[in-house]
Amino acid sequence: MTTTQPDQPSVVVRDQAVPAAGEARHEGPPVVIPGAGAGEQGEPAAQLAALLGAGGLRLELSGRRLDVVLTRPDRRNAQTPSTWRALAAAGAWAVEVADVVVVRGEPPTFSAGLDRRAFTPEGLPGEPGLFQLALAADAVVDADIAEFQKGFTCWRDGPFVSIAAVQGHAVGAGFQLALACDLVVAADDASFAMREPALGLVPDLAGTWPLVHQLGYARALELCATGRWVGAEEGHALGFVQHVVPTARLGAAVDELVAAILANPQPAVRATKALLREAACRTPAEQQAAERRAQIGRLRAMASGALGTNH
Repeated sequence: MTTTQPDQPSVVVRDQAVPAAGEARHEGPPVVIPGAGAGEQGEPAAQLAALLGAGGLRLELSGRRLDVVLTRPDRRNAQTPSTWRALAAAGAWAVEVADVVVVRGEPPTFSAGLDRRAFTPEGLPGEPGLFQLALAADAVVDADIAEFQKGFTCWRDGPFVSIAAVQGHAVGAGFQLALACDLVVAADDASFAMREPALGLVPDLAGTWPLVHQLGYARALELCATGRWVGAEEGHALGFVQHVVPTARLGAAVDELVAAILANPQPAVRATKALLREAACRTPAEQQAAERRAQIGRLRAMASGALGTNH
């Protein structure tokens, strides 16, 4: 299984200053973050780095921006169970270090979905393939999939704002990873498809909830049941893509969006995200009560002088 090479540290920190819109994201030489890795599960730096290497991920921290990068362009950034474990660990670590997280793939594609070796009887090296999962007890398979789903739910459930920067293909698990983020910025060459039903499977990486909530039941069913391709412009019209830009401007457009978000007091942004995330699950009266509770917290913070900080 491909891993991150020693001269490409899996956790790097660049210039701590947040770049202005349109500026280069990361300048200066990469440096391994000393002591990085105190995530929610208390993973030490070495364990986090090992998970990232096995999963084909790299983390780039610049100020309060964290880029989570899929680093297997030779396999079109195909995903494995190790990728999902690494994503979950990165999401836990991001809670403490980032206000904005950008999830992207090494060009030219975002992610082609599950590594096709998982469909062979041999499976993936050191990983359970689909044939091995099929032979396990229901409780074992249920627990495994629940663990895999954490690599996706962490991006919407986290207090930070997450952005998927998508170019090329986002297929199956790749489409679900994009849907797992709060916002999607797509290059005009981006194409999305939910191919699991075409392979005899169902989407099981937490992608069905955002798909139905953003598109509605009928449109979500049509996309999944046909497995057809959806271009960036159609994705924008359907509502799961927020911005479509020329491929050459994808990085700059993401930089501008990150800068606009970071320009606001982050405690207020986090509180607003929490309000909006739960709104669909509440009655109007419940949502109004939640607004009042959140505003009381912000007023208390203003009175104590805490609002002036960005993190």
